[in-house]
Amino acid sequence: MAMPRFSFLLRLPVLLFVVHVYVAWRLASGFSENSWRLLAIGVLLGTYAVMMAGFLVRDRVGMRASDAVSWAGFLALGLFSWIFVLTVLRDVALLLSGALRLAPSFRDAAWLVSFPEVSAIAVLAASLVASLAGFVNARRQPAIVNVDIPIRDLPPALDGFRIVQVTDLHVGPTIKHGFVHRVVTACNRLDADMIALTGDLVDGSVQRLARHTRALSMLRARHGTYVVTGNHEYYVGAEPWIAEFERLGMTVLLNEHRLVEHRDVDAGTGSVLVAGVTDFGAEKFISSHASDPVAAIRGAADDADVKILLAHQPRSMFAAAPLGFDLQLSGHTHGGQYWPWNYFVPLQQPLVAGLHRHQGMQVYVSRGTGYWGPPLRLGARSEITLVRLRRAEP
Repeated sequence: MAMPRFSFLLRLPVLLFVVHVYVAWRLASGFSENSWRLLAIGVLLGTYAVMMAGFLVRDRVGMRASDAVSWAGFLALGLFSWIFVLTVLRDVALLLSGALRLAPSFRDAAWLVSFPEVSAIAVLAASLVASLAGFVNARRQPAIVNVDIPIRDLPPALDGFRIVQVTDLHVGPTIKHGFVHRVVTACNRLDADMIALTGDLVDGSVQRLARHTRALSMLRARHGTYVVTGNHEYYVGAEPWIAEFERLGMTVLLNEHRLVEHRDVDAGTGSVLVAGVTDFGAEKFISSHASDPVAAIRGAADDADVKILLAHQPRSMFAAAPLGFDLQLSGHTHGGQYWPWNYFVPLQQPLVAGLHRHQGMQVYVSRGTGYWGPPLRLGARSEITLVRLRRAEP
């Protein structure tokens, strides 16, 4: 069932090699001195070699040596992604400058003559600066993002009900127990009524990563922690991870729901229906795990005051909205993680980040708490989301 993804991984080295050749050719041709040409070619050969080394150890996540190679490979991938994008933009600028030199008044302009070399240097320098800035943003403490959700006819007992959402943590070769522990500590400080983990928590096997996810057992909330699967759980073995999440004290929602009765001393009682679906594409890996919002709410009491769906991918909203859910919490997109990939997210998902409304249901898409692949974030800060239910004004 995972054969298409496997076939893509086999083609990836060839595709990356072709792209590296293109970038090396375009940048090296911009320099007049051989030393600069050799530097450009060397940088590109180096990034390709390191990326391929990381590619070869992708199945050994959790081993010290292989994780070190993965670190280097992902850093090289991040650097190259910037070099590639800026090289494409440089080629566009070169076409425009070439057209400008056709005009007699600009034919011998010094800045246009030197533009190919100056722009090639700028591509390498800007890529390095962007990679460093993105690395700092990715590794720092995720921001606490406060989101108020207005709910019509919300009972007083639920006004201010607090849900902490963590998603796309991606514990794996570059995110380990230290990062996880900091996230858990930050979540517990928020004194939540409920914690929602909306998928893609891991990028490796239980055997290799259990000690790094152990801190998740320390998550504390009045009504517990609920988790749903993301696509990456299925890449690395969803069923062992489901068992591990349950062992850590979480409630795993596989197309099912729970009813939370919330009591406030002064305001009485309110009920929150918490439903969860498996990842949108789960059936490609385990046929019995096909994502099913209808099954998730089947048998639910009609009089629940608020109905919340946990769904890893935003596109679950199309099936969920007609079922009467008030709110869907999702992740998956990382908010694009770093420019310009945020512009490509809409090719797969209807929403990129933030709070939206679809057919009367509100949808919040987190930018993610960790990151995937290159340790880079630029323009899409990682987050721990504090969702508060509020009484909607008449």
